[in-house]
Amino acid sequence: MAYATTVQIPGDSKTYHLSPAVKKYTLMDLGFVKGKSGAFTYERALDPTSPYNAAFKFKMGVNADLTGFKMATVTGNGMQRVDIFKKDAHAGAVEQLHYIIKEFIDRELLVEV
Repeated sequence: MAYATTVQIPGDSKTYHLSPAVKKYTLMDLGFVKGKSGAFTYERALDPTSPYNAAFKFKMGVNADLTGFKMATVTGNGMQRVDIFKKDAHAGAVEQLHYIIKEFIDRELLVEV
């Protein structure tokens, strides 16, 4: 998946844009890891009871020049995309995802469009 300026997670009603005020040190503070190409990646489990019991994960990447990003919810092994908004049984994962995204908005990484 290519980096974009505006992203909507499948099933979510909200759309997000990368904040123009984002800084590299903010990404590092939030837990992003810088790769060899200079791009930043973030991966967290969406299980509200245990970070080690990963039924679903949230993945986000930001390119090296901080102009584009990508986000997705994936299965626990990270191989397939999944829509956690489809079933009410995944309400805990949805709540955890919104908590992570709210933190990104508060730290001026994302802006809700």
